[in-house]
Amino acid sequence: MKKTAIIILSDPKAGSEEALGRVFNALASAYEFKHEGEDVKIIFQGAGIRWPEQLEKPEHPVYALYKEVKDHVHGLSKGCVAVFGTEVSGYELLNDNEVPGTPGLPSFVNLKKEGYEILIF
Repeated sequence: MKKTAIIILSDPKAGSEEALGRVFNALASAYEFKHEGEDVKIIFQGAGIRWPEQLEKPEHPVYALYKEVKDHVHGLSKGCVAVFGTEVSGYELLNDNEVPGTPGLPSFVNLKKEGYEILIF
């Protein structure tokens, strides 16, 4: 089975069409992989950890798509939550990459070892 990890780095605070386009395309890709029966993980990292708070709002233009793939959200970068902050709870905080001076970040090396292709948005 093919495996894909989708890393979302875009910042919703930018308020730009480019940031919205990145998260939309990331989630649309996850939707396609999911419906093809492939293993897909969504990880929010960097300023991207701010997206779930926005995407949980029913009035958000990507809300319906997010609800379709939310079951594939693997988590948020613990180190990035510490740096950028977020108000959303209920997500796993990923920290298997022990970067000095941080509480840890998701490990791309571990994803590769597990056979995941990595897409970054």
